[in-house]
Parts: sequence; structure tokens; C-alpha cells
Amino acid sequence: MPTTWHIRYQGDLLHIEDIALSAIADAFETPCYCYSAAGIRTQYEAFTHALKDLPATIHYSVKANPSLAVLRLLANQGSGADVVSRGEIHRALAAGIPGGKIIFSGAGKSPDELAYALDTGIAQINVESHEELEQLAEIAASKNTTARVAVRVNPDIDAQTHKKITTGTTDNKFGIPWQEAETFLRRASSLPSIETVGLAMHIGSQIVKPSPFDDAFARLAALAEEMRSKGFPLQTLDLGGGLGTNYENDAPLKLKLEDYANTIRKHFGALPYRLLLEPGRALVADSGVLLTRVLQEKHSGTKRFLIVDAAMNDLMRPALYDAHHDIVPVVRTDAPLSPAEVVGPVCETSDTLARNIPLPPLASGDLLAILQAGAYGASLASMYNSRLRVPEVLVSGSKMAAVYRRPDYDEMLKPECIPEWLDEDIAK
Repeated sequence: MPTTWHIRYQGDLLHIEDIALSAIADAFETPCYCYSAAGIRTQYEAFTHALKDLPATIHYSVKANPSLAVLRLLANQGSGADVVSRGEIHRALAAGIPGGKIIFSGAGKSPDELAYALDTGIAQINVESHEELEQLAEIAASKNTTARVAVRVNPDIDAQTHKKITTGTTDNKFGIPWQEAETFLRRASSLPSIETVGLAMHIGSQIVKPSPFDDAFARLAALAEEMRSKGFPLQTLDLGGGLGTNYENDAPLKLKLEDYANTIRKHFGALPYRLLLEPGRALVADSGVLLTRVLQEKHSGTKRFLIVDAAMNDLMRPALYDAHHDIVPVVRTDAPLSPAEVVGPVCETSDTLARNIPLPPLASGDLLAILQAGAYGASLASMYNSRLRVPEVLVSGSKMAAVYRRPDYDEMLKPECIPEWLDEDIAK
């Protein structure tokens, strides 16, 4: 059952802040993402409070949920942005996050993206390869400017998370081997169009145990001090993100925000660096739900299937990562529960949103809420099977607004065209 104050039952009806989810479903149809503004603000404030005695700034990882409304909400709280593409830089700027608060990460930045980043005056580019360093130096020189860079090192630390979201081992494509940091820094220091300001690291996502952070932070702190002792004037340490959220409410999270902050304090509290943090999921996941309606219930052998109108194109995480999301009825009932497979209408067996979820008897039209869907839900959504892109609704108290509206079918086709020569072939 939901355990956050901003998504809770009032009586027998599930609400997001002061609005019944059934009212949102009626207004915007399903499937539909809903976000709690108060929930996101509260989580951001919890981060800043936990880090209050540290020289740390928060740069929200845009990929978790790139909604302009969510970005504006976080910008109003004072957040910066961690971006991985030109499009995300454009989004962050459009939402009101100034270039001086934007960090550009990512293993494969194109020349066009690097040039755009320099033109918009972002705070820092995290360089991940020798080739990228040389390319950036050339672009910066051509613009008669200086690029502020941090060197992303790969600490070879296993994040002990899903293999598809682990980024800090030698088997991953990210960063340079930490043992090569000195060589890399010496080359960067020799380039007049490059100002090397720090080191960066990110070991993975949905980390729920303290030990990976403890090991990675220890390595980064020791490396930074070694490089500083050799004369490199490092100013910033980008610690990345990765703090997990609790997708199963009945399983306590092993790593809480206070423990995460204490791990940072342990390794960096006495060091003279400005710390940059890139939380994404941990800021927004718990504040979002995906609303969906039951289309039909069917039984096959011992299996109870609930076919709903949301699908893997709307919420990719279960198909992509075998991820779990709790699912609850919008109207609470005392009826007995039985396990169900919650599946969508896409023609693939992987279109399974949850397995063995205990749910009461449900009929066509009944509403379900897929919880902890505020991160990597809408951001991974597609129009696979020519299903319309899911809308997003932001709620604040008793107010609600569609912050991404569902397109119609003609709009779905608008970016496409049929070449004239196909019709000419028919005429022949």
C-alpha cells in the first residue's frame, strides 16, 4: 500500500495530494502519468537538509524525468541540472535552469553538442575519453573560448545493482580508468583552451546498499588528494548520482538518505572541494504514479491475467530491467486478494507490468495505480505499436494541469511523409 503522505487513501479512494486519482482519470483518460509537486519539493528539501553542512550543490539528472514542469519546479527550488544530450541542455535552459548550473555528462558527445554546450556557457563538461578531450579542445579554440572540464574516472567499483544500469566497472563504456588519471590530467593541462576543474564519477543507478558508495568515494577521495599533491588545481568533485528508491513498500530500503549523506561526509567532509551531486530517481520516483484501467480479466491454466490499457511502451522498466512496481486499486476494498499478472495489450510477452501482484477482484473499467513511476517512466515511453504517447499531469494541492498532453492520431503521423516517387511508381 502507498506509504507517502502525498499519495494516500482518503477513505477508500486513492488521492495524489488533494485530488482523487479517479478524477484525474476522468479528466485526462488513461493511461496517464500523475506527479505530486509537493512530493518532489519535499524530497529536494530532504536532500538539501541532509547535505546542509557540506559544500555540495544538487544537479538534478534530467534523464530521470525531463518534463519541463518538473524541471521548472526543481529550478524554483534552486537545483541545477545534469544533462547527457543537447536536447537536455535545451530543456534545462527552457525550464529556467541557468547554464552556470548545468553539468554535461555522457560517454558519446557529438561535436555539435560540445559546441552548443560551449555556446550556452554551461558550468562543466565531464570528459570521458582522450578523443573527446582533443575534440573539445579544438572546438573551444575555434570559438576563442575555454572549456571547463572535469575528468570522469572509472573507479572499477561494482555498484551491486542491475547489470544494465551499472556504470563504474572496467566492463562499462564510461570514463577513463582511474589509474590513467594523472596522464589524462597532464594532457588536459597542456591544452590552452581547456581548464581542468575537477574529477567526476558515477558508478550506477538504483543503488540500495551503502558499500558501493563507500568504496567508490574512498577511491575518488584518495585519487583527488593524490592529484592535488602533484600540482593539479582541482576545485570540484562530481560524485554522480545513483541513490535508489524503495519500489517494494514492504521491503525496507537498506540505504537511506541520511546514510548516503554520512558516507559523503566521511570521505569528503574535511577536503577542500566543491561537491556536485546528480540525483535523479531519488528526487522524483516516489512522487509519480501511472494510472491505468482494467480492460478485461482472463484466466489461463493457473494464471490470472489482468489486461490493462497501459503497456510496455508507456512503462518500459519492467520489460527492460525486470523492475518491480507495486500496483494498487484506486478504490480500496476489503475483498480477498489473489495474485495476478498485470499485462498490457502490446503483442509481446515482455509486455508484463507486474507478476504475482496481490489484487482484489476487478472488472472492466476499474482503475489501478502503478506506484513509484515518477522516474524513467514517461522519459522512456514511446509510441510502439502506434500507441499514442501517454500524457502527464502535475498536481499541487487541489490544482492539476496537463504538462504533456496526449497527441491525437493525426499528430502522431505529422512528422512522417510518403515520398512522391512512391505514387509515381504506382502510376507506372
